Amino acid sequence: MNALVVIRAVYYRTWLSVARRPVVLLLSLVQPMIWMLFFGFLFHRFPLGQLPADVTYLEFLLPGVCGMTVLLGASQSGIALIRDMQTGFLERMLSTPANRPALLLGKVAADVSRLLVQTILVAVLAVLLGVRFQLPLGPLLLAILYLGLFGVGYCCLSCWIALQTRSQESMAAFVHVANMPIFFTSTALVPFKQMPSWLNAIAAWNPLTLAIEPLREAMLFGSATKQLETLGVLLLVATILFAVAARALQNLGVSATQ
Repeated sequence: MNALVVIRAVYYRTWLSVARRPVVLLLSLVQPMIWMLFFGFLFHRFPLGQLPADVTYLEFLLPGVCGMTVLLGASQSGIALIRDMQTGFLERMLSTPANRPALLLGKVAADVSRLLVQTILVAVLAVLLGVRFQLPLGPLLLAILYLGLFGVGYCCLSCWIALQTRSQESMAAFVHVANMPIFFTSTALVPFKQMPSWLNAIAAWNPLTLAIEPLREAMLFGSATKQLETLGVLLLVATILFAVAARALQNLGVSATQ
């Protein structure tokens, strides 16, 4: 079966499930709004180091909240796979001639595109709260690409855990155990200069930081000087995790058809 046909079919099915339950998409905006309302205004006097004085904490926080939106959504990507395994739908899909990596690619592409739409909605809501940011087309598109690559990698990690454990309890543990350390050791909430030295070293290699910083630079300054430095890392991580998840799906397909 043609891989593009498989990708398109899985992509459409994933988005169709979202369209049938739009309340899930709307509820996914509640947490980002809570973070912006509570943290943005609670720490509005937080010193931002060497950033210009006219940059508010809420404006600094917005790219971090966009990154958090992708982080939380991508971590739950594997839950849908577990649901498909429990209903027998995934087994039926694997019994067809459909290309296994194409199945995964279609799902991940749909999940990541949905998360990017959510980040755009978060930015629109932030404008209603008084946030000002620049919209330079080139740097912003590149920054969205980096955020998308992070989403691809984390979606694939979530799918790999789902395929290995086949348990919603394990997925819940992954979501709660992995997300908070990744989020709080990134620059989502605090600039590099305001961190302790040991945390600064961790944040510099945190994949979420690598996705947030180009977006922040584009939104605050309209530039893209830091983006090329992170492309290789995020692309490599996304490629490796996709290969690992695709291999797990391939092995599941073998066992399911035996």
